[in-house]
Amino acid sequence: MTTPIASAPRRFAALRDRHSRPYLFTAGLSMMGDNIEHVITYWVLWQRFHSPALVGFEVVSHWLPFLLLSVWFGTLAERYDCRRLIQIAQGMFMLVSVAWGVLFLTGTLHIWEACLLLVLHGMAGALWAPAEQLLLHDFAEPAELTSAVRLNATFRSLGILFGPVVGSALLLGLGSTWGIFANVLFYVPMTLLMLRTPYTGHTRSGYVHRARVSLLDTGKVLRSVGGDRVLIGMIVLAGLTALCIGGALQVAIPSFADALGAGDAGLAYGLLLFANGAGGVLGGFLLEATGAIKPNTRAAVAAGVLFGLTTIAVAVTGNYVVAVLALLVGGVANMAGMSIGQAVVQLRAPLEQRGRVVGVYNMFGSGLRTGNGITLAVLGAAVGVGSAVAIGAAVLVVGTLVVALVVARRDAAERGGVTER
Repeated sequence: MTTPIASAPRRFAALRDRHSRPYLFTAGLSMMGDNIEHVITYWVLWQRFHSPALVGFEVVSHWLPFLLLSVWFGTLAERYDCRRLIQIAQGMFMLVSVAWGVLFLTGTLHIWEACLLLVLHGMAGALWAPAEQLLLHDFAEPAELTSAVRLNATFRSLGILFGPVVGSALLLGLGSTWGIFANVLFYVPMTLLMLRTPYTGHTRSGYVHRARVSLLDTGKVLRSVGGDRVLIGMIVLAGLTALCIGGALQVAIPSFADALGAGDAGLAYGLLLFANGAGGVLGGFLLEATGAIKPNTRAAVAAGVLFGLTTIAVAVTGNYVVAVLALLVGGVANMAGMSIGQAVVQLRAPLEQRGRVVGVYNMFGSGLRTGNGITLAVLGAAVGVGSAVAIGAAVLVVGTLVVALVVARRDAAERGGVTER
């Protein structure tokens, strides 16, 4: 239950390297652009259509490409230059932002056009993820990979943190149309960095996947890692979080803001989004600076339960201050669980399948958010968005405790020499 992974010998090791440091910062900027787009487009879509079904589709469209294509994109990252894959993904992000801007400017936005752009944005994120993770293995020494994974997640959380603030400022200062056009600039630094970084994602290991790229690799990879109990545990916990809460908090915050009396596109709305991101950044830096929480299944279970409980609090409270505090604590818990899972997967994945194993983790940890979007749309239409989010969070708490119980019993059986039939 508590199988640990060795911690990095140096704190903030990835920030000491001249190659990885700009990589972390530009990844944070790209994630900021991702979240600025969410803030602006989700606000416009809610104000224009007031559709709980569309709120659910915002989740589905963003994460369905992770569910269907993560392992395939992971195979591409094993076979091809990860720098080029990242550039393609960044280009897709920029194209989508420009398209939103044109539709806002001309006043011709329809639901079908919004759905198409939401799907393309999701595909860009799914393509970016495995290539980004594989490059970390070039930037970091093996002993410092845990630190690199954690700091990468932290800088992405910085993007989540400041994205809502900058997005709200763009809404106030430039309006939705010119704000979304300005968002294109946040993807440019990483695109340019990929032109000069010497690493390809395969430089340190020297391994390049030569087999044919196939959409059918998912089943093979799942069977190949099925015997690794720790790895499977992390995948299941990530999948539970994705399925039960996923991206529901972010897309539901406009609805929560209305219920809390913060329904204007201003600082009160931005602060709700800011609080969750702030918790993620705080958690990431605390984990890196103190090493107080080790990457193991016990810590992952505790983080999952805490994340579920704080999400329930956000969904049911009528107090603005309580909602902000719950989002802050929940962000810390979510960062802890996410960084633990990513570190375990990165370190335990076999070299010859690393991209595909990362793809499997992304498929569960990100792709299953698709199911959360469907649940949010259906339950949101029936009982309201807030109640739907609370129900999902309660299921996460119960499911995480069940996983912990199953793993604990298996550990006890193994220690007692009991062979399962």
